[in-house]
Amino acid sequence: MEKTNYMMTVDDVAQELGVSKQKGYRIIRQLNEELAAAGYMTVQAKVPRTYWSERFYFGKRNIV
Repeated sequence: MEKTNYMMTVDDVAQELGVSKQKGYRIIRQLNEELAAAGYMTVQAKVPRTYWSERFYFGKRNIV
């Protein structure tokens, strides 16, 4: 059975957005602050893929 990685790391974020690792860490920190404010537990320097997708691509606020 294939292992699924549910969390995105800073390398994943930086590559996906084409930004530096430093910027990736800032983005993850912001997303984790949003999750913590909503009462969710977070993991430092990682963000759940589902939340990432919601906020950047498939969220309720479609800009495109």
